[in-house]
Amino acid sequence: MSAEIRIREAAVEDVPLVLGMIRGLAEYEKLSHQVTATEEKLRDTLFGPRPGADVLLAYQNHDCVGFALFFPNYSTFLAMPGIFLEDLYVKPEWRRKGIGGALLGRVARIALERGCGRLEWEVLDWNEPSIGFYKSLGAVPMDEWTKYRVTGDALEKLADYLKTR
Repeated sequence: MSAEIRIREAAVEDVPLVLGMIRGLAEYEKLSHQVTATEEKLRDTLFGPRPGADVLLAYQNHDCVGFALFFPNYSTFLAMPGIFLEDLYVKPEWRRKGIGGALLGRVARIALERGCGRLEWEVLDWNEPSIGFYKSLGAVPMDEWTKYRVTGDALEKLADYLKTR
């Protein structure tokens, strides 16, 4: 690697870059059809009055080559805050150059600085390169847990749960 990896916090003017990274990740994960994010929505939800997440951008030379998006969570068992890493993405031509590790390392440093007890993320079960990378860092899979999700109509229905009883 000829130049140093630089990582910085994203700013509102970086919204187009962030959206491009999200689209790149979705394409890699074969989930492009699920992306409804727009620059306007990202501007409002990441840099508005109640930011929903933090974003880091990784640079090599003058190129933005990767990003990490994360937000706080809480462990009742530990009685400590934590961080959930929602997205970690490095452009294909920049992989295997330490950029993903640098981004993860920065998120881990932020977790420690914020007094967090853990850093968690998810990976698609077919993504063997990432799984191998995460295991090499000491991450352990949480195979005994099943994730559940409600969106759209199911979320609306759940929000009205008491009204239907």
